[in-house]
Amino acid sequence: MPKMPIRSSSATLSPEGRGQGEGLSSYYGTQAFSMNSASPRLLVLASAHSYRLDPFLKAARQLDVEVIRALDVPPAHTTATDHFLGLDFRDPARSVRQVKSYAREHPLQAIVATDDATVVLAARIGEALGLPHNSPAAAEAARDKHLMRRLFARAGVPSPWFKPFAVGDDPSRVASQVKYPCVLKPTRLSGSRGVIRANTPEEFLAAWARVTRVLSHVGLKDVLVEGYLPGDEFALEGLLMRGQLTVLALFDKPDPLEGPFFEETIYVTPSRFSLEAQAAIAACAQAAASALGLREGPVHAELRFNAEGPWMLEIAGRSIGGLCSQTLRFVGSAEMSLEELILRQALGMSIEGARRERQAGGVMMIPIPGSGVLTEVGGLEAARAVPGVESIEITARFDYPLVPLPEGESYLGFIFARGETPDEVERALRAAHRGLHFDISPELPLI
Repeated sequence: MPKMPIRSSSATLSPEGRGQGEGLSSYYGTQAFSMNSASPRLLVLASAHSYRLDPFLKAARQLDVEVIRALDVPPAHTTATDHFLGLDFRDPARSVRQVKSYAREHPLQAIVATDDATVVLAARIGEALGLPHNSPAAAEAARDKHLMRRLFARAGVPSPWFKPFAVGDDPSRVASQVKYPCVLKPTRLSGSRGVIRANTPEEFLAAWARVTRVLSHVGLKDVLVEGYLPGDEFALEGLLMRGQLTVLALFDKPDPLEGPFFEETIYVTPSRFSLEAQAAIAACAQAAASALGLREGPVHAELRFNAEGPWMLEIAGRSIGGLCSQTLRFVGSAEMSLEELILRQALGMSIEGARRERQAGGVMMIPIPGSGVLTEVGGLEAARAVPGVESIEITARFDYPLVPLPEGESYLGFIFARGETPDEVERALRAAHRGLHFDISPELPLI
């Protein structure tokens, strides 16, 4: 596939120290809806155990915004109070009706989706209420990896070859139909869960068994097989405004992600790659968003870059996951978090002049080394004392089972660091991680 031309995109490339964040006020300072109330009202959609809810609630308090929390609950427990909506996310039509009824008495100025489980419902609610939103079709395309690949191919966005299959297909027949190396993945899971590389038909059969087992646990039936792309991997954080992408941060992923599993570890920003490469990556992300029809709000994209240029892996219509947003700080008239920037954009508040701070930042998602039960974490005091380390947050629960990738979907925790250069940040993250040790006891079998 040909390399994406750098000038094919209207994306605003804003690497650190070179105008990052410029252009953010080109549209969102004069929203179409009224902001007459002293305290605007915001609906925040979140799944029950989302890492992302609390940062958005904190940002809303900073802005003196009234928040209505809409959480996923069982059908029998759907309810509404002044500041809470219990919705059954598995019944989007009913959820939309509930929000419309609520909004008649409590008008809403904006809706924010915090995670993958909420982006499609948020789009449907936004459409029903006439608020700025991505179309439900675009939101769905950003959730379904097979549909995403088809739209990328139709638009000429560089991405790997792909073939869809079902869990009931004969794996031996499938193994004979694909090229190697390839990657097997579920079409609707995130966080690299169920994603496995296969270099031979024998590896393919083993990977197929593991992927389909994961799918059976979550009630999904589709497997996507696609070409493995060599190269350096990046994560891009951006905001869309009327379809135009502004890059907020480009993260290098310095650890090689070559498989067989694709457990992410270190993110560092600003990127250390050339401005030409960064411009090509931004153009590719802009083309990907346009191909899906994404037009408004945050996006998080994963790309690879090799001798042929940038290649699109995935783009999501939401902000970065886990606790990773703590890596990002923005400055303008005042310092703000990523979540505050997203809320300001959604509510039509001024974000003029906002840009990422000049200091480098990074996060390490602490991988789970093996199955078992976490009983103790050692070395925390020394790890937190490493120069440049800002905080270490252990999010895994003690005395509960740990499940590593590709079957698992979480991490032991997060290490955050900041420094004058990306290299300093990366060294601090690695040093802190080396100082930690985790006691994981084998899980006892049930008798």
